[in-house]
Amino acid sequence: MAFEGLSDRLESAFKRLRSKGSLTESDVRDAMREVRLALLDADVSYKVAKDFTAAVTQRAIGAQVMESLTPAQMVVKIVNEELVTLMGGTHTRLSSAPRPPTVVMMCGLQGTGKTTHSAKIALMLKKQGHRPLLAACDIYRPAAIKQLQIVGEQAGVPVFEMGTANPVTIAKEAVRLAKDQGYDYVFIDTAGRLHIDEALMDELKNIKSEVHPHEILLVVDAMTGQDAVNVAEKFNETLGIDGIVLTKFDGDTRGGAALSAKAVTGKPIKFVGVGEKLDDLDIFHPERVASRILGMGDVLSLIEKAEQQLDEKKAVEMQQRLMKNKFDLNDLLDQIDQLNRLGSMRDILGMLPGIGGKIRDADIDESQFDKLRAIIYSMTPKERANPDLINPSRKRRIAAGCGKEVEDVNRLLSQFRQMQKMFKQMNGKMSKKQMRRMDMMQDMQNMGFRM
Repeated sequence: MAFEGLSDRLESAFKRLRSKGSLTESDVRDAMREVRLALLDADVSYKVAKDFTAAVTQRAIGAQVMESLTPAQMVVKIVNEELVTLMGGTHTRLSSAPRPPTVVMMCGLQGTGKTTHSAKIALMLKKQGHRPLLAACDIYRPAAIKQLQIVGEQAGVPVFEMGTANPVTIAKEAVRLAKDQGYDYVFIDTAGRLHIDEALMDELKNIKSEVHPHEILLVVDAMTGQDAVNVAEKFNETLGIDGIVLTKFDGDTRGGAALSAKAVTGKPIKFVGVGEKLDDLDIFHPERVASRILGMGDVLSLIEKAEQQLDEKKAVEMQQRLMKNKFDLNDLLDQIDQLNRLGSMRDILGMLPGIGGKIRDADIDESQFDKLRAIIYSMTPKERANPDLINPSRKRRIAAGCGKEVEDVNRLLSQFRQMQKMFKQMNGKMSKKQMRRMDMMQDMQNMGFRM
């Protein structure tokens, strides 16, 4: 998970501050020295790390902080605010042309995920009601056009291509087609190189001068750390970019690219890739990222993800079944499937306040969900609906059918019965007034209100 090492180092530095009833200027400077080392270890540029800690120190040694009842919390608050400022202050939206189509030029080095993320952003816009078009202008990399066609088909977004024609001509024709057929966004998937060279930049500048893009997005690999920022700086000097897309943000990146990009280039990070699926794309929110770095969680992003991925109708049905004590193994299976749509359990817990910085790979075994699903799928429909039917011989059959042990089946059934008991106790403790209130909420949901 991104920033894990940085989060641990910052937590260690702040822990020393919290152990003190009052703070001296020396305490603050010692803590900021630890913060600077943590930033440098996270591959943040030296100048950015130095300027950041200097700004925090100047604010933290003020009388208002020193005389506060909880000075350590005030320091953490200042660090949080400065982190948000460092990463751009607030999220920056994709540009929109006064008269469609909005032309977005996607550029970057080869292998950064430019083609895939062109489709990802197009899919996000399509879900918002837009009509995007993808243009295949990478005529050099083998199968680049085919790859764009595949991801375009998966996203349900049309792809314009002219084979190995001049990329400038392809871009111009794609924009012309978009105007004629009512597409409101055009994503130009340009060619990349293994490194920045004059030929690459000349081609990109020619495309820019011909189609006049409203937005130039640079796609960089977050795993490359400070190298990604250096690439962004060179592209910005030569081409003039408007924003950055960070890929592999869900990986074990130290976070240097995210923390340094805005300060070095002056250009905001607009999107981050958080997985391999086309849906795995997030808008970059500096305030939420800062909150996760400091172990405060990111509840807003979790809520947004839940609203996008979870089936509200099924949630209502589940609520009714729980209230009637009709929760069975089919319901448990459905809950596991819905939870999987939100991403890994590690990522979900990482968004919860006070938990993100404390979980480790060893703490969470993601395979346990697959084991539960395999056991339940090995049961007959009657057994799932009525687990009491499962006797020793059935347990042996279920275990053999999914390649597990009888002890695994017993463990699942024991945990399921504990859940049933807990739900029954919860329902028993609910007053009639609470039950009526839940019924009213249900009626309002059915009428179209969101509670």
